[in-house]
Amino acid sequence: MVKKYGISALLLFGVYILVMYVYIFHSNSGGMPESLQGTVADPNTFMSEQEVYLSEEYSKIKNFLFFVATPFEWLVYIFILVSGLSQAFENSLLIKVKWGIIKKAVYLFLLSLFIFIVLFPLDYYRYYLSKNYGISNQNFSSWMRDNLIDFWVNYGMTVVIVTVLYWLIYKNTKKWWINASLLMIPFSIFMMFIQPVVIDPLYNDFYPLTDKELETKILTLAEQANIPANHVYEVNMAEKTNALNAYVTGIGSNSRIVLWDTTLNQLTEGEILFVMAHEMGHYVEKHIYIGIVVYTFTTILGLWLIAKLMPWIIARFGSRLKIKQIHAIHSFPLFLLITSVLSFASSPLTNYISRYEETRADDYAIELVAEPSAAVSTFQKLTIAGLNEVNPPLLVKWFRYSHPTMLERINKVVDDTSE
Repeated sequence: MVKKYGISALLLFGVYILVMYVYIFHSNSGGMPESLQGTVADPNTFMSEQEVYLSEEYSKIKNFLFFVATPFEWLVYIFILVSGLSQAFENSLLIKVKWGIIKKAVYLFLLSLFIFIVLFPLDYYRYYLSKNYGISNQNFSSWMRDNLIDFWVNYGMTVVIVTVLYWLIYKNTKKWWINASLLMIPFSIFMMFIQPVVIDPLYNDFYPLTDKELETKILTLAEQANIPANHVYEVNMAEKTNALNAYVTGIGSNSRIVLWDTTLNQLTEGEILFVMAHEMGHYVEKHIYIGIVVYTFTTILGLWLIAKLMPWIIARFGSRLKIKQIHAIHSFPLFLLITSVLSFASSPLTNYISRYEETRADDYAIELVAEPSAAVSTFQKLTIAGLNEVNPPLLVKWFRYSHPTMLERINKVVDDTSE
């Protein structure tokens, strides 16, 4: 029976891969609308023929990998359960110890290591693509170092979260999600607070902006927006990537305005000020707090759905999945599976909200800086640096794009300034 279900799952996955391949590589979705051809939003007007070709090719491969990798991850979780690996990790002689947190820590290490190894080829292929297309210039040892930091940071947080989570499930198998929701919210806010000063510096060096004249102009914009900022930070990303970025991170006294040095090197002063004004727009529009509210709602809803689905799945398929009890740690891959499916299913909605916020931030930046040409040229340079698709297929936009497409962003600037 297990073998039958396994073959069926693989066949279904194969059909899904074929459908997505045809949709991404051979459908007519996306592309440049005829009415906008030859305008400033058309890549052919600001990219070379080679850049246009590479951006189309690179985007298609990235999008296809995204839609393949997510359900593949689901199959990995199912395999871990059905094969008995999860039980084997729990029953390992390595975890025949008294303290529950040690048992869970060792179990989670074995599980995390297995998943890391299985998914490593996909991660490496993404790195290879990025480097092959000139987006990344990071050497393998540096990339591997970042991967290992990711592994240990995620592992440490997982041990804390899962230990508390399964203790709550053990205490009350029906209403654990309520207390879990109440604890996850302050924990997430705490992580947002320490992110800029504890976690981010593990990957890169952050230091005050060396161009003090530019910093003064940025802080002047911040003052106009009533943003309490005393410093602008830059981060050394040029040794890893050619892409451009800037962001506001953290909350409270640890909030920071951060510029990648690639942005400083490749954009003009007017373009940098537009980028900064965009990030300030998020602060002025209270997007951080809106994000906390949205996260709180989705966390509560997600944990409630997991609390309903896990017992039902275990009652119906527990013997095939080799799960004896919901509060046993070997059920955790099922928790991960449901979480991943719910996250994937909800991504069109969360991305829609994010795109709306990004549009508002763009509007604010254009009004604050009052240089539409700087906005257009910034979007064009971002497209070139990242070999981005200006108008992706609809499903790609729904599931992948947390920002409006470059076609929408550039066209909106043109429309707003022509009124």
